[in-house]
Amino acid sequence: MPGTVQSIERAAAILQVVAASGGTLGVTDIAEAVGLAKTTAHSLLRTLLHVGFVEQDRATGHYAVGAGLLRLGSHLDVNELRARSSNWADALAARSGHAVRLVTPAGDDEVVVVHHVFRPDDSAQVLDVGSTLPARSTALGRVLLAHSLGRRTPRAAAGTAAAELAEIRARGWAVERGEQHPGRGCIAAPVRASGGLVVAALGINGPVTSLFDGRGAPRPLLVGMVTDAAAGVSRELGAGGG
Repeated sequence: MPGTVQSIERAAAILQVVAASGGTLGVTDIAEAVGLAKTTAHSLLRTLLHVGFVEQDRATGHYAVGAGLLRLGSHLDVNELRARSSNWADALAARSGHAVRLVTPAGDDEVVVVHHVFRPDDSAQVLDVGSTLPARSTALGRVLLAHSLGRRTPRAAAGTAAAELAEIRARGWAVERGEQHPGRGCIAAPVRASGGLVVAALGINGPVTSLFDGRGAPRPLLVGMVTDAAAGVSRELGAGGG
């Protein structure tokens, strides 16, 4: 039986380390983590940069998963994604009392709703599946932008403060307070596939007064519900540990 291709094995190991690090490692740390000489790791990273599978923060030199790999991962079958998220999304809507949306990337500037659970009341509601949302002005979109920053920064991300996106990436959730629709808000968190790649965002939508307290801070109980549900979907997709 033919042997494995060493360079591909090494590149795969680097991608796993980069994805797990959340954009906090430079070439020296990555080389140590995968057991390679720094020159070898740097050569592989340069190739991965060229094809868009990793991206580098020019200020820190740290590497993160690239937009090219994010888009590749987002081609996960929508029906499978919906099926694996369905129970978690239904439970999130029931527990929170708010509508739930799951989105995936749709180009650099938009995200598309692939699953929508109505809020659990008797009011009239319109199904949003298939509709697109602007990435920059929505919490769901900013979650995905936060995990696609780097050398090839999307146009929408360029208009959003890098510090804000870095904060979203670090804390694990994003908020929206009326930027898209006055008086309406959202709390959203990333959904990861195998290897830690962020392939979707899950969030709840509702009145700003319901999602945030009088000081404008998101209600901790709701943040916990959203992040727990997103972690649950991530486990369904093979992301160990959530």
